[in-house]
Amino acid sequence: MERKTHLTAEEGKQELEITRVFALPVDLLFKAYAEPDLVEQWMSTKVLKLDNKPHGGWRFETTDAQGNVVFQAHGVVHTFVPNQQIVRTFEMSNAGFPPQLEFLEFERLTDDSSQLRMHIVFRSVADRDQLLRLPFAYGLNMAHDRLQEVVSNSLSY
Repeated sequence: MERKTHLTAEEGKQELEITRVFALPVDLLFKAYAEPDLVEQWMSTKVLKLDNKPHGGWRFETTDAQGNVVFQAHGVVHTFVPNQQIVRTFEMSNAGFPPQLEFLEFERLTDDSSQLRMHIVFRSVADRDQLLRLPFAYGLNMAHDRLQEVVSNSLSY
């Protein structure tokens, strides 16, 4: 199956460029990143905090069937422009990765389609490359597939 989320990692640079076109209007794509109930559905994680405003913050947590925490991430929101842009930090707890800076840009393509562009800046090329050795691209594509499915299904209510 073709991956619809495209990732570009230029040699020697400490950044990633990620793009994905969704069959969703831009306002619904943006809501998938801004509304806790939608984030929880497509990311399959618990949203403990999602304060979408400059200097706001966010915290997500995933537990296994026994209630053990298997994933925790958090950050600070720097810019929040509805239907256009989110700039935030991203840090995983207990993962050995330093914080990264994420620029998410939401672009209307047509009434029924939009594009997400993510520019992620890492502390170093080595940190970026360490993440790329994990199944990051595969997991992100799966998450975006789920985002498309969850938001599309919510339209039928």
